[in-house]
Order: sequence, then C-alpha cells, then structure tokens
Amino acid sequence: MTRAHQRIGAAVGLAAALLLGMAAPAGAASLTDDGVWFGPELDWADDGPDGYRDRLGETPAVYAVRVSYPLDARSIAEWDRAATQVAAQGAALEITLEPSTDLDALTDNDAAELNTRLERYRTQSDAIQLVRFAPEMNGSWVSWGQQPTAYVRAFERVADAVHAGASGAETVWSPSYGAGYPFERADGRLDDLTVRDQVALDTDGDGLITEADDPYGPYFPSADTVDRVGLTMYYFGKGEAAAAAGRDVPLETNTAPEDGEVAARLAERWGYTGGQRESFYDRFAVGERKPLVLDTGALYDLDRGGDTELAVKQGWWRQVLAELPAHPLVTGVTWLEVVREEAEAGGQEVDWRATANGELAAALRADLESSGLIRWGPVTTVVTAEQGSAATVQVRQGGASANEEMNWITGSAAVLAVAFLASGIVGRALPKWRYDDTSATRDLRIDMIRGFVIVVVVVTHIEVTSPFAFASLKVVGAITGAEMFVLLSGIVLGMVFPLAAARGGEWASAVAAWGRARKQYLVALAVTLLIFAIGFLPFVDTSAVTTFTDRGTGEGGSGDSGRVYDLYPNAERLLDYPPPWYAVRQLLLLEMGPWPISIMGLFVVLSLAYPALMWLIKRRLWWLVLVISWGLYAVHTLVPGAVRLTSQFDALFPLAVWQVLFTHGLVIGYYRRQIVRALTTLPGKVGLGVFVVGYAGFLVYLWAGNAYGFTPVPFPADLYASLYDTGYQRIFLRWGRLLDLPLVLVCSYTVLTVAWKPLNKSMGWLWIPLGQASLYVFIVHVFFVLAVANIPGLDRGSLWQGTLIHSVVIGLILFMVRKRFLFSVIPR
Repeated sequence: MTRAHQRIGAAVGLAAALLLGMAAPAGAASLTDDGVWFGPELDWADDGPDGYRDRLGETPAVYAVRVSYPLDARSIAEWDRAATQVAAQGAALEITLEPSTDLDALTDNDAAELNTRLERYRTQSDAIQLVRFAPEMNGSWVSWGQQPTAYVRAFERVADAVHAGASGAETVWSPSYGAGYPFERADGRLDDLTVRDQVALDTDGDGLITEADDPYGPYFPSADTVDRVGLTMYYFGKGEAAAAAGRDVPLETNTAPEDGEVAARLAERWGYTGGQRESFYDRFAVGERKPLVLDTGALYDLDRGGDTELAVKQGWWRQVLAELPAHPLVTGVTWLEVVREEAEAGGQEVDWRATANGELAAALRADLESSGLIRWGPVTTVVTAEQGSAATVQVRQGGASANEEMNWITGSAAVLAVAFLASGIVGRALPKWRYDDTSATRDLRIDMIRGFVIVVVVVTHIEVTSPFAFASLKVVGAITGAEMFVLLSGIVLGMVFPLAAARGGEWASAVAAWGRARKQYLVALAVTLLIFAIGFLPFVDTSAVTTFTDRGTGEGGSGDSGRVYDLYPNAERLLDYPPPWYAVRQLLLLEMGPWPISIMGLFVVLSLAYPALMWLIKRRLWWLVLVISWGLYAVHTLVPGAVRLTSQFDALFPLAVWQVLFTHGLVIGYYRRQIVRALTTLPGKVGLGVFVVGYAGFLVYLWAGNAYGFTPVPFPADLYASLYDTGYQRIFLRWGRLLDLPLVLVCSYTVLTVAWKPLNKSMGWLWIPLGQASLYVFIVHVFFVLAVANIPGLDRGSLWQGTLIHSVVIGLILFMVRKRFLFSVIPR
C-alpha cells in the first residue's frame, strides 16, 4: 500500500466507537462504564499491530485501516490483512472508506458488497467494526470534500446497507475541525459547486461561503444513519491560534501547543476569527446523543528546530487526556501513527508517531495509564494463529455427532479384534505367508504401517470426497495419522540407534541426529517462506494453507464455526528493510507456517532430544525416560500451559503431551526383539488377546446398551454417550486415543506378520516406499494441498473428481519417491 493510499489523516475514531452500549444519553458515557478506548491509525505498509503493541507495551483497544471504495482486489487485501492482525489482539477495527470515484457514482451494489465483507469478518473473527465513510468531507483537500448533497446521499446509502446487514458494524460520521473553513484558500474547491450545494453551504444566507458559515451542519446525514460521530483534530505544530487553520501558513519551527488549546477547540473557540454559536461536541455528541471518536495526533518535523519532539507530542496528548472527564461522550481517542508528507510542512515528510522511539512510547504509556481513563484490549474475541493451529485438527468433513464418532471407533475396534483373532488361525493354516523376521536393519512391517499412515495424512489434508477419504476419516477409528506417525518415528529411531552407535559411536550418532534436526528445521523454514513467496504469484491463492477456517467441530465447538485464523502472522513485515525483530522471531521460532506441516516443529524438538533419551535407554534407564515422560504429561493435564512453547505446533501438538508417543516409540524400537519375544510366548499371547478382545468387547458392550436401550451393568447407562468427550476427542490426546494406538499397532503388526506375503504383494508396492520416505512425503504433500485448492471449478463433493484427485496425487508422490526427487535436500 502506498503512502498516497494511506494519507489523510486521522482515522481511528474507532476507538470510541467501540463502546458498544453507548448509543445513548450523555449520562451513559463509557468513560464511567468501560473506559476510553485508545488506539492508533497505522501505516499498514510499514507497520503492524504486533509492532505497535511491542513499542507501546500495551494492547490497544482499536486500530484503523484506510481502504479505497468501492472495494477492489487491493482494498480487500489491505482490509483482510488488517482484520486478521487486529483479530489476533482482540481489538476493534475501524475501516475508513475513501471514495475513489465521484460520490454520485457510488451504487447500492457497492454498499451491498461492503456489507457482505463486514458480515464475513464478523463471522470469521467476531469482529467489532466501525465504518467511517469519507471523513473530513467538509475539507477542501479530499476529492469528496465540500459536496454536501452528494455526500449525504452516499453516506446514507452506505449506512442503510450496513444497518440492514448482520455484521453489527456501526457507522461513523467524522468531519474535520472547522477552524479555517471553508479552506478555499488552499485548493479553491468551491468554484465548481452546484446551485443546490451553494445554497446548502451558505448557512447565514449572505450569498457567500465564508468562515461565518456552519462548517459541519450541511454535511450531517440523517441522524438515524449515524451511530457515532467523529472529529478529526490534529496539531500541526504551529502554536498560536492565528496559525492554526489553513495550509497557507507554513511550518517554520516545531512549537509545543499552548496551554488550553484542546479545551478551546472542543469549545469551538480556537483558530476562528468569529465565534461559533455551539461546539461540535454539544451539537452532535450531546445534542444528537451520539458517542464521539476523537481522531488526533501531533506533527513533528525532524528537519526543523524548535521545541523537542517529546514537548510537542506529549504536550498535545496530555491536553487531550485532561479534557476527557469534562467530555464524557468522547469514548475513544485514536492517534495518527504514520510518517507522511504534509502540505503544512511545505510538502516535506513529517512524523506523527507517538511511539517512534522508546522515550516517546514510554511517556505515552505512562500518561495513558496515569489518567486512569483508558481501557486496554482485548475488547472482543482474540483470534490468534495459535488458536488456528489448534483448530486444524478438525480433519473430519461435516459435523458428525459424538455418538456417530463413537460408533465408528467401536466398529473399528471390533474389526481389529476379529482380525487379531483370525490371524492366529491364518498363522497356523498358512505358515508360508509369514514375515521373515531375520533382518537386523529394518522391519518392513513398520514401513508398511508408516506408508499406510502417511497416505491417510495426505488424503485427509486434501479434502475431497473419495473412497480414500471415507477410509481415512472413518475406518481408522479414533486415531489420526499424526499419533501413529509420531509413535512409529520413535520406533524406527529406537531400532536404528544400536546400529548407528556400533558403527560410529554414541557421539557420532548424536551429532548425526542433531544434523537431522537442523535439516528438518531448515526445511520447515524453507517451506514456510516458499509458500509465502508463492502467494505473490498472480492467480495463486495460498489461503488454503496459510489460513484455516473453523468447521465448528474443534475445541471451541459450533460457536467458532466460520472463524478464520491467519497462520502467517506478520509475514508481510518480513519484507520490510530491515524486518522488525518480532516478525523475524516468529519465523525463526516457527510461529508461522502452513497448517498441513505444523507438526514439523515437534519433530525438530524431539530430534534434538533424541540423543539424550537414547543415552539413558542404552543404559537400561528406559524406566526413568518413561517416568519423566509421564510426569510431563501429568503436569500438562493438571496445569495446562505450564510447559509450553511459542512455536505453532505446540498449540496442536503440545510437546508435553505428544512426547509420550515418541519416548514410548524409542523404548519399543530399542527393545523391539525382546518385546516381540515376550509377546509371542503363551502368556504374552494371552495377555495381548485379553487386551484386544477385552477393550473391543468393552466398547461393543457399551454400544449395545446405548443402541438397544439396556443398562450395561456395572456401568452407568449414559457412559457410552460420554465416552467421546472424555476420551476420544480429536483435539486432545486422552486415554481413549492412547488405548487405540496400541490396539491399532498390535493388530496391524500381527496381521502383517502372519499374512505378509499376500498383503505385501497387494499393497507393498505403494505403502513400503512411501513409509520409508514418510517424512519426505509429509513435507512435499503441502504443495499438493495448495495445488488442489487452486484447481478452478473443482467440486469437492464430487465422488469421481475426488477419487481422481486423490489417485493422481498419491501416484505423483510415489513417482517422486521412486525417482528420489530432492532426496538430497528434503529429509526422509
């Protein structure tokens, strides 16, 4: 966004606007109820909410963004970026609409499109939104200025659309402070007035339009179309009242404001050669019973001498704060936080920012807090990338009930139990089908299971209708590919450690493991940046992987349905020179990235811990590893968030929880042969049978009681109905999912052992190579998710289209694996 698109100052009347309950009499002012809302109008091209919050040290209640109107692709993109960033702080957003065409050319369709966008953001983030249409309309410096008839008509058209919609947005009518009106000496905009406008503006009836005429009234729309009034009131650093109005008085030196200037302006006495009968505040805030948003700021020219920047800007904001108790309908104050060219400074670039350096920011925060009047954010629902990461677990399409989910889980457990029992018969009847378990290097059964799991992951993330999707989302039961992926990764690493340590020593194997972690980390960074860069290509929409839309089946339930999460917070700030540290930090800590590979961060951390864990396991301290592991799990369960990382993955795959799978995998892999020997003894087989049949039988028994209306004694009648919420929810790794993991692993491993040859012949060609390169497949599949999302005209509900898409994607990935495409770069 260019500075030209962001100019004209003052926006954010929004602050106040946000005090919801305040469309009422003076006595209901938010000053006593909720505090005055404070926030900035940023230069969104070079700044962002996180940067502003870091500088100020507090979370503002509101932000403002300027967009051209009617909405076009650019203005929508600017609005969207601002909305997602503001939602992450739970702040309100004021959208200043700057007409890019004649006021008379604005249509009902333009207003309808605006309302559609407002409703969408309301749904996506529970946004509090203020619509500030064509502010400073009484000025001569804006293209829509000093056209009262057309302006009122255009404002009312926008207001009617907003009020008829379901966004809850409020309209703000916001002229500029009237001293110096009609400002014709600056631009001569009064020459082309229509007769009707001349009559409207000549409020004293003397046939002339002069300072004696009303600077506000002709532009005021119908009162019922205005929810809040605003007033743009800047300090241009000129000091005395005689120089306060009009750009024909050049700025020669920086001058701190005189005492009482803000009070005099609010009384409509500063800068006028003749007095006004009534102040803007009394006429439109008190008289029309409207909350008022004050858009303000103080200019400073760094190239000129005079008073210090602190003296100028602090002198101004202190006067503003001092007037709030006497003006309780001022419910919000916003500060212009930009650097831009100003005619008042001879066209030179000047600095309006109140947080440009640490001294200014500290002084502003101290004065805001000491006033005791300011309400900080959040003021509405906080919608963060972290929440978005957690929400991405909603991999099931549709909103199946808990009972339906439990039915599939129970059915899967029953089928696995039957397969487990049948494997005993097959093993005795057809011994030639057995797996030859003499290899010391790798276990192809594990590779086969990994291959199946990674296909499930790919199919699940490419959300189209197909038999593959049905099998992945239903037949597998309570587990997801992620759990088994982590567990099997631990098993494989536990299996290969003895060989690696024997070949090069423990230290060499540790260095190799850390090198692998470094490679995983660099690949995660590269994918994150590559997806970001692809987003700049024309006709490519990366939002399918850089944002996530809540389906209402996650932790927040149906109330969050439709909410959109931005998973690339502050990514555009990486293009600044130099990029701000907060954006660089978010990138380096993997706090941003495409949702399909968010688990990569977990693998990086686990890979770093792997050498230390194996050092303990090798010394038969596996029990200590598991004690520590379960201790972390317990801490997280009892005190959620006590052990947390800021990385994106930790919201969805908390390290304190998911490490349990990895550590158990390491122990199982290291002692694989001992465990297999123990479980293939008679007591071992009996024990496994009791677990598999008992667990499946327990679920089937409860299901039957629920389905046929009897009480499954000794269990309560409603136990089955509560099972999903207490043990199997896909957003948590609880006891049910933890039990399903060994059930699936034991049954799958057993079936593959006794029926290896036919299963290998039928599916080994696909699952084994994919399983052996599962991490590679996981990394590259994000680009296929993105590619499918950009197929024009794709019907995701079409069975034949979905089947074709899944088949082609799996085929292409298999081809890449067989050709070892980028194997030297991407970890496997």
